[in-house]
Amino acid sequence: MTVVLQVGNRQILAEEVIPLLASYQMLPQLLQEILIDQAIAPIECTSEEKDAACQQFYTQHGLASEESRRAWLQQHGMNVSQLEARAMREVKIEKFKLATWGPKLESYFLNRKGQLDRVIYSLIRTQDLGIAQEVYFRVLEGEQSFAELARTYSQGPEAQTDGLIGPVELSVPHPTLAQMLSISQPGQLWAPTRVGEWLVIVRLERFIPAQLDDAMRRRLLNELFNNWLQEQLSQINLVSSDNSASTAP
Repeated sequence: MTVVLQVGNRQILAEEVIPLLASYQMLPQLLQEILIDQAIAPIECTSEEKDAACQQFYTQHGLASEESRRAWLQQHGMNVSQLEARAMREVKIEKFKLATWGPKLESYFLNRKGQLDRVIYSLIRTQDLGIAQEVYFRVLEGEQSFAELARTYSQGPEAQTDGLIGPVELSVPHPTLAQMLSISQPGQLWAPTRVGEWLVIVRLERFIPAQLDDAMRRRLLNELFNNWLQEQLSQINLVSSDNSASTAP
């Protein structure tokens, strides 16, 4: 039996580590980090990238002096090489994302664009068909403003915002409502339409198309990376017993 940790009066044996991680629900995080380390192992960084990453890490963790770094290493049970590897990790992850999915990013964006486009719209919802029809014709004929009617008749939280919602991505509203908005022209008013338990009157105010700018690139790269990571995790089988837990590919 090998003691690997001393916590207070308790000695943690090597064979206890994995069951403890599992019991504290920390095993999935460990597996995730191992998968990431395996993926980024071939990634090379320049000496300039290494120096910049280390300096950023020291700044973020308040490790300006050698003394503070030694104390941090002791506290975390790490050596200098491990600290430098930790500092470089995010750089390598970003380079891995770009190398793996960068060439596919434009096509992925085009496939996702229909969900990433944003809209601002006005909404009134009610469960009363008579009210829905009356409100619709009042808006259509210009008898009252949409905002005034939303404050009076809408039964959702949009009543507090004059019926105005957004900007939101088209993946957010109910699929039926999203479809209506995706084919609308600004200012187009829809007659009462059944959406789930509600009758809704909706008008598109503004359509904001998604653009593949730097922020969107970062978002989609992160999305693809996380999807990949979840797929890798799903392929790991955890085998456990009363006394142990282990992983198998």
